[in-house]
Amino acid sequence: MVMYLDEADVRAALNWEDLILAMENALTDFSAGRVMQPVRNWLTIEEGNRYWGMMPAVSERAMGLKLVSFYPRNAGTDVPTVMAMVVLVRPETGEPLAVMDGRTITAMRTAAVSAAVTKRLALPDSRVLALLGSGIEAASHLEALARVRKFEDVRVWSRTRDHAEAFAARYGAKAMDAESAVRGADVIVTATPAREPILKGAWLKPGAHVNAIGAPMPTWRELDDQAMGNRVVVDSREAVRKESGDVILSNAQIYAEVGELFAGSKAIPVSETTVFKSVGIAIEDVATAKLVFDATLRRRNAGH
Repeated sequence: MVMYLDEADVRAALNWEDLILAMENALTDFSAGRVMQPVRNWLTIEEGNRYWGMMPAVSERAMGLKLVSFYPRNAGTDVPTVMAMVVLVRPETGEPLAVMDGRTITAMRTAAVSAAVTKRLALPDSRVLALLGSGIEAASHLEALARVRKFEDVRVWSRTRDHAEAFAARYGAKAMDAESAVRGADVIVTATPAREPILKGAWLKPGAHVNAIGAPMPTWRELDDQAMGNRVVVDSREAVRKESGDVILSNAQIYAEVGELFAGSKAIPVSETTVFKSVGIAIEDVATAKLVFDATLRRRNAGH
């Protein structure tokens, strides 16, 4: 029987510590050439509004496929802008093992990767976190980053002030304008569908670390040229050069893939101002799905 796991099942099976480690391992394998996967294939149904993506990946640890819809047109409605499902397959035999909801997987694996990178690149005494965006990714990043740094001041900005204030009330943050949120912040997360830059490099203090995870199309961007002129690391060189407007339009110089940082083959002093440009790659989803599947099996077996 193929296991089916809904969003609640997925959330119950994941914890941040295991997920952060799994993302480090998956991206280390990816940068070492131990993962087979193409760059995500997007079908543009309606430019700027409706996209349908396919993301297969195979490693020694896991094999699977994520199907993802990205519908910016759903913003402001009860329907999420990002929805997904992941199919997990046994690599040795090709047997389908599970189908699971991918929305929580997408949000949590993205934040877990950012946390793993932040652990290596942010100043150890980082205390101020700025979130540009107030959706599910902002909330996931707040949870995940709290595992690697102890933030005493959390700031949030959103294009819709009411959304920022609601987020601030829920999570004990402060709602403010983007520049005020970023100035003096140690760690910044940009998690928006921005078409034009919302973060200026002039606002960044020396030694700040940025996790830029939004603007997922080649003509969209969240960071200006000055911000992208800092030390840039990415999840996949091939993917960002095809998908990331932040990288493409700024002609940014890529120093390393984060898998190289995790493996220790490249390093950056924490005193440098750094930008992690994340587009999200298939092995992150497949490795997370394997984590969910294994944890669910253990829990069900223990229940018997």
